[in-house]
Amino acid sequence: MKIGFIGLGIMGKPMAKNLLGAGHEIVAYDIVKECLDTVVGYGASAAESSADVASKCDVIIMMLPNSPHCKAAIMGDGGVLEGARKGTLIIDMSSIAPTASQEIALACAEKGVRMIDAPVSGGEPKAIEGTLSIMVGGEKADFDEAYDILKVMGTSVVHCGAIGAGNTTKVANQVVVALNIAAVSEAFMLASRAGVDPKTVFEAIRGGLAGSTVMESKIPMILDRNFAPGFRIDLHIKDLTNALDTAHETGSPLPLTALVLEMMQTLFHDGCGQDDHSALAKYYEKISGYKIKE
Repeated sequence: MKIGFIGLGIMGKPMAKNLLGAGHEIVAYDIVKECLDTVVGYGASAAESSADVASKCDVIIMMLPNSPHCKAAIMGDGGVLEGARKGTLIIDMSSIAPTASQEIALACAEKGVRMIDAPVSGGEPKAIEGTLSIMVGGEKADFDEAYDILKVMGTSVVHCGAIGAGNTTKVANQVVVALNIAAVSEAFMLASRAGVDPKTVFEAIRGGLAGSTVMESKIPMILDRNFAPGFRIDLHIKDLTNALDTAHETGSPLPLTALVLEMMQTLFHDGCGQDDHSALAKYYEKISGYKIKE
């Protein structure tokens, strides 16, 4: 199948590569030439704009940073809606505000273009492996049509409800992940300052109720002081901001999320925005003047 792919950053590049590996033809576009050149090197063909992608493909995947980027790429000058034919299916895999997904989908519907929101969880490692968790909102028929494509990139592909439900599920996911990273950072700082080897603590508690995918993934990074980004702090700030905006719209209290967001903002202003979100541990190191692991 010929598939358009717009947005070739940390996540988009390996996702497009996996689609190529599965035998799909990819027409790719990114405003950053180096990113586009990389994916062309994998075997994709290059488009000149989002509209150009849409003119050549009936299925278009988007993987962009945030709501304004998606609105511009779809609804703006040179955007998808300028080139798309009636019946085109947009699979927006960006993590954006649920209300933005609904706004974009409405604009698409006015042009006879279909859209589902399908944000992902798993970061760069699972994007490379093709084992992402994918949360989808939109019409069930459109989900069914996209399912085999999505399964190339993820092992878990779940229809969550109407348009916007995918991104609502994603912001809930990001709340759980952020609070979990903060919790393990706090706990391992406690253990370290009390004189217990954090590696020993990890081995002792990982198999019990405190164990989690977050602990398995992030504690080794913290102990190795490896903060190379699988998912950057600045992107998690964006997701938690979307979570709080959604909470304010729906009347859902998120006091712990607000606190962790402020911790991340502190790190961002300390120059750590490009670090992996496991660098939340640095916040505890900053306020305690002590490193969890030298």
